[in-house]
Amino acid sequence: MKKVICFGEALIDFINVSSDFNNGLKLNNFVQYPGGAPANAAVAVAKLGGDAYFLGQVGDDDFGSFLQKSLKNYGVNTDFLIKHPTAKTALAFVLRDESGERSFSFYRDNSADVIFNTEQIDEAIFEESGIYHFCSNTLTDPIICQTTQSTIAMARSKGYLISFDVNLRHSLWSTGRVDIALTNSFVEQAYLLKFSKDELDYLCQGNPQSYIKQCLTNKCQLLLVTNDGKPIDYYTRNFSGTIAAPKVDVVDTTAGGDGFIGGLLFLLSKVKNISQLLHSEQQVKQLISFAAESGAIAVTRLGAFPALPVFEDVKHTYPDFL
Repeated sequence: MKKVICFGEALIDFINVSSDFNNGLKLNNFVQYPGGAPANAAVAVAKLGGDAYFLGQVGDDDFGSFLQKSLKNYGVNTDFLIKHPTAKTALAFVLRDESGERSFSFYRDNSADVIFNTEQIDEAIFEESGIYHFCSNTLTDPIICQTTQSTIAMARSKGYLISFDVNLRHSLWSTGRVDIALTNSFVEQAYLLKFSKDELDYLCQGNPQSYIKQCLTNKCQLLLVTNDGKPIDYYTRNFSGTIAAPKVDVVDTTAGGDGFIGGLLFLLSKVKNISQLLHSEQQVKQLISFAAESGAIAVTRLGAFPALPVFEDVKHTYPDFL
């Protein structure tokens, strides 16, 4: 089994779970959950039984300690999680509507995760072959963007498969909009790409088929597009198609995408020859079905880490070729 290194932010999700009314005021009640897209992906892999590592930085504060304990609690290796002595752990406040969809308010200005620099990286983490996974939230600030590029180069030099879950959050960028050119420069470097339909539409600037073709001409060999419970599109250099997403009662969409990509990374970590697998459409469809089930279960529960499935939850969709 290959190791799966998830790089980026671990933060606190304060999720709005209910509201009270007092003297005409609506008072939202928030519960503290561990989160952050790459941290969620690492937990998803670990809870399914994979060898997951988290690479990133939190503050040396109560929130940072909570995140470290939470990652360890679910089986993620935190040997390469660093605590900054003065910078604070990032926070996100998550409001949910009646359908479980979210809106975010981030408190991440000069937080520990965005000032994580290349000099802090111990290259020993890449000594064994594996999968390196990241998201676009480490592209928002110059220091962490450079660190992202450096770690991709380190991982690639050791033969790692590079996975990019685009996961756009416009509110994290100083302009209020994701930098398309910068993000696409990282899209060009990934072997595995995951977009939501909205993300693909934003980054392709009106020409999705040409954009997908260009991705597959670059380094990408498997590109996936999810669409809020609608069918999932998949593209490889040999074939393309769609798979129906499981129908579930949505409670909280916080970890849906991370559960999906975590399920996929878990399976890929068990595949001996991934390039060979990508010549079999039937096997690729089995991978995606397992990932889709993992993501679907996550949205039926509150939060991120606790909501992600264990192997028993999804073993009925485990591919028969593994």
